[in-house]
Amino acid sequence: MNRFEVELPFGAQLLADGRTRFRLWAPGARSVGLEVEGHPPITMTHDGAGIYTALAACGAGARYRYRIGAGDGQTVAVPDPASRAQPDGVQGPSLVVEPTAYAWRRPDWRGRDWETAVIYEVHAGLMGGFKGVEAALADLADLGVTAIELMPIAAFSGLRNWGYDGVLPFAPAEAYGPPDDLKRLIDRAHELGLMMILDVVYNHFGPDGNYIGSYAPQMFREDLQTPWGGAIDFRRRQVRDYFTANAIYWLNEYRFDGLRLDAVHAIGAPDWLQEMAAAVRAAVGPDRQVHLILENEHNAASLLGGDIDAQWNDDFHNVLHVLLTGETGAYYQDFADRPAERLARCLAEGFIYQGEASASHDGAPRGEPSADLPPTAFVAFLQNHDQVGNRALGERLIHLADPRAVRAATALLLLGPQIPLLFMGEALGSEAPFLFFTDFHDGLAQAVREGRRQEFAKFPAFSDPQARAAIPDPNAPSTFDRSRPTPGHNAAETRAFYRQLLTLRRERIAPGLRAARAIGAQVLGPKAVIARWRLGDGAHLTLAINLDAEAVPLDNTPAAEPVYRFGAGAAPGELSGYTFVAWLESAP
Repeated sequence: MNRFEVELPFGAQLLADGRTRFRLWAPGARSVGLEVEGHPPITMTHDGAGIYTALAACGAGARYRYRIGAGDGQTVAVPDPASRAQPDGVQGPSLVVEPTAYAWRRPDWRGRDWETAVIYEVHAGLMGGFKGVEAALADLADLGVTAIELMPIAAFSGLRNWGYDGVLPFAPAEAYGPPDDLKRLIDRAHELGLMMILDVVYNHFGPDGNYIGSYAPQMFREDLQTPWGGAIDFRRRQVRDYFTANAIYWLNEYRFDGLRLDAVHAIGAPDWLQEMAAAVRAAVGPDRQVHLILENEHNAASLLGGDIDAQWNDDFHNVLHVLLTGETGAYYQDFADRPAERLARCLAEGFIYQGEASASHDGAPRGEPSADLPPTAFVAFLQNHDQVGNRALGERLIHLADPRAVRAATALLLLGPQIPLLFMGEALGSEAPFLFFTDFHDGLAQAVREGRRQEFAKFPAFSDPQARAAIPDPNAPSTFDRSRPTPGHNAAETRAFYRQLLTLRRERIAPGLRAARAIGAQVLGPKAVIARWRLGDGAHLTLAINLDAEAVPLDNTPAAEPVYRFGAGAAPGELSGYTFVAWLESAP
């Protein structure tokens, strides 16, 4: 049995005799005490390697803190960094939880094949917490979604946050509901045949409520900096075990079906990623299908194809965003030149940048060859929380491009062999922005507000201070409220469009995605491409798209009738403007 499977190597562990064992790695502390509400303080014993331990006559429901002693004689009470629940927020006491108390309705659920994945990314808070997400599941399943991806839910400071400022990675944010609400959400998803994927952050901790550096400064490196401060030190065994245990915890204790690992390029330890992935496979066992997905600016193709299933393909989004909107600022500059040629490479080989110099990365080479990977090693999207929310005003694509071109690109996304991801509200034509929001206070709130506005000072549209002042305050409750996805003016028609495409994907394309391989892709015009794949069942899939208003020449199309077309389609010898066409030829 894997050592992470039944008990965590730290935190509060309920024992068979009714007591609870507490363990904390605090190599920088002079002393550590345990304070359990309603009980006398206990001095924790030290093993000489930074691990403090104590036993207490308490059980599930007990609230506790650790009292950290510093060299100056001062002490501070802190929550457990492995806390399973924080009912009063990250500044309050931790809660002892009985992890096996919830009675699962679908204990027999074993997951789904990765090739069937159609991912829908959601922010739990904007949907009304875990119960609100649960209420939306049936409609999403009917739409054709097969996997719900929750943005990070680890406990953070305040009530509103994207989730990437989490400070207690094992505790579901209390603003979204108690642990059992999350388990009920996952149980209901499994009843509907839906996978649940969780976005996890292993590259930094948030700025408020993070006490780990005060008693375990060895958690961080001084010689390697990230945008959030010193990098987490994955050279240390205790650090590796902490995050590996977290990954297994979400998959086993909560029965998530997969994890999306945020910004692993900021981890700086690809060997740990492989170690963690192997430990996950051992812990969940051969009978369950769980999926591991990376976000990685390095386009490290060598990490994919083994225990790690796929990577978010930012290249797909970036080149299509340039083709759809004409925007070429910031990181889009890497895709401004010959965008149709770059799209063809993306469709045929996965990554666009496979070792070429990247202007947005100071001219450094980025990426590794990826043509040998299957298309399902890449998660493609037109929108996600980053690509919408990192805009100053949080505009969705519907506000930035010709609707006909967006529809054609959506068809390419949903019928292409890469794994598609949709962002919350997208399938209802939501026009609501998705803004950057937090719930910080005092000096930190001011720093975040001003930092957000200065971040966009380099953009011409916000070079003037008055223009920057119009950027919404991340800490204002109205910023959060405005970000709720509401149906667009043509929601029913938009939903029907997505549902039609996802039905076709499920019935005709997904069954052949295992062992699918690209045949090739060619440029047809300034914004037009045709690409072909041989599916695992021998069928040939051909997709042609033209995002320009002008028709382009189109020769040598399949003899079979298209299985789908959007726009005027393919007249003899040409592909009309704002058109997408799909052909599927059965194996000979």
